Amino acid sequence: MKITNKTKNTILADDVIIADTPSRRMRGLLGKKDFDKGRAMIIRPCQSIHTFFMRFSIDVLFIDKNNKVIKVIPDLRPFRLTPVYLDSAFIIEMPVGVIQLSLTSKGDTLIFE
Repeated sequence: MKITNKTKNTILADDVIIADTPSRRMRGLLGKKDFDKGRAMIIRPCQSIHTFFMRFSIDVLFIDKNNKVIKVIPDLRPFRLTPVYLDSAFIIEMPVGVIQLSLTSKGDTLIFE
């Protein structure tokens, strides 16, 4: 699967992992040593995340049911907890720098293909 920012015409990831079961959502990126460029993880449903026990920082996008970005969190460091975003249908975790390079911001629409 590929994730594209339709608004900015930029690619966020071309190798996407989907965590949509309770065990996959709980596991997430825990235990991973790094996060390769071009990869992303979608966690659904999801309204908040933590980075407890993670070994690296990540970029995070909170996405609503219409695939619009409702919150952008660049460089979320280990051992942090995000607020709860009730309008969030799912989140996208990506390597640090993707948000900045793709110019992704609140209100952008994403495409998943």
